[in-house]
Amino acid sequence: MTPTDWLGLLAGTLTTIAFVPQAVKIWVTKSADDVSYLMFGIFSVGIVLWLAYGIALAAMPIIVANVVTLVLSVLVIALKVRYGGRRGKREQEVDLP
Repeated sequence: MTPTDWLGLLAGTLTTIAFVPQAVKIWVTKSADDVSYLMFGIFSVGIVLWLAYGIALAAMPIIVANVVTLVLSVLVIALKVRYGGRRGKREQEVDLP
């Protein structure tokens, strides 16, 4: 792999793991009231397009980052479907990083 590929993987890793705290918070609090279906829907379509672009270019860093990001985005949407209408635990009661 080239240094450019490593740079792409690092960038993809950092932007992808940004979704983990949101997914964990929804899971722990059992509340997704503040998560927007519209935002995550539009974002997921954008990720699918980035994935198609990465496949067209055979650019592994783009492909890997966007597959993982898409999985996390779909997870957040699924958690929103499951917990969106529930009040959940109060945020101050939850010890999150």
